[in-house]
Amino acid sequence: MTIIDNAVYVDGVRTAEPENLEQTFETLGSHGGMAWIGLYRPSKAEMAAVAEEFGLHDLAVEDAISAHQRPKLERYGASLFTVLRPARYRDDTETVEFGELHIFVGTNFVVTVRHAEMSGVGQVRRRLESRPDLLRHGPPAVLYALLDQVVDDYAPVVAGLENDIDEIEDQLFSGDSAVSRRIYELAREVIQFQRAIHPLPAMMQELNQGFDGFAADDELQHNLRDVEDHAERVISRADSFRDILQNALTLDGTLTANRQNEASAQQNEQVKKISSWAAIFFAPSFVAGVYGMNFDHMPELHWAYGYPMAILLMAATASLMYLIFKKKGWL
Repeated sequence: MTIIDNAVYVDGVRTAEPENLEQTFETLGSHGGMAWIGLYRPSKAEMAAVAEEFGLHDLAVEDAISAHQRPKLERYGASLFTVLRPARYRDDTETVEFGELHIFVGTNFVVTVRHAEMSGVGQVRRRLESRPDLLRHGPPAVLYALLDQVVDDYAPVVAGLENDIDEIEDQLFSGDSAVSRRIYELAREVIQFQRAIHPLPAMMQELNQGFDGFAADDELQHNLRDVEDHAERVISRADSFRDILQNALTLDGTLTANRQNEASAQQNEQVKKISSWAAIFFAPSFVAGVYGMNFDHMPELHWAYGYPMAILLMAATASLMYLIFKKKGWL
């Protein structure tokens, strides 16, 4: 079995720890109270057994088995089906890891289905067991506590993403060639984070309205609105991250284009210099080549000053071309 924890609570106190689902159902029937069953990646048969006892809707059960769901809240008669996307920031890889938590809530039961190795549900259970006054409110208190834990766990994620963005800003102006890929990867994580948190406020508003059917007191509803405020702040920060990354990507493109233009300009300057010197040396080579031909009839071939005149012509031509290229800024 994939049961992580299985307990029956009466008046906010853990009174029984059934060994299997059949005993859970029997204990709940004889003692009343609330059953809280924690499952980890259950099989179809295991979910079918839970669904049959608590009357869970087939569509919700199918979602819980297949996973890969977006955060949502669905009502099936007297029960609620909630999907949450917990997240944690991993310092070793500087990435955000997302999980998936499905919660079935009825009048006398809570079934949590996890699809990732995350300890949030266990922490919530231990905290609630130390607060019988809160756990006494039954399934709504468990659902509130799970929402509160998931939203609180977003704080380290926000801090980690903010630190990554600060590092990217340093990389942008250092000319790091890997910054474009890092911006893209970080933007993808921020988008996934937004998909996990954006549905939360609407879900909590609907929960507050639905809590009336569970006879939840005003204090619990106030607490849920406080969690909603926290979620709104997280959403605001995540939205700002996406804007910053978009600007960073635009700036990176501009800086890359500028660096390429500078490199191209430097290359053009080098080509100009090389071409200029080649032209300067070509003129004397041309004159020397002409006078080096073995022809009898050539102007000034037998003139006594023919050689100095050729040297002077080569020097003058080269000097004139040097001055022209210098004036144009090619040398």
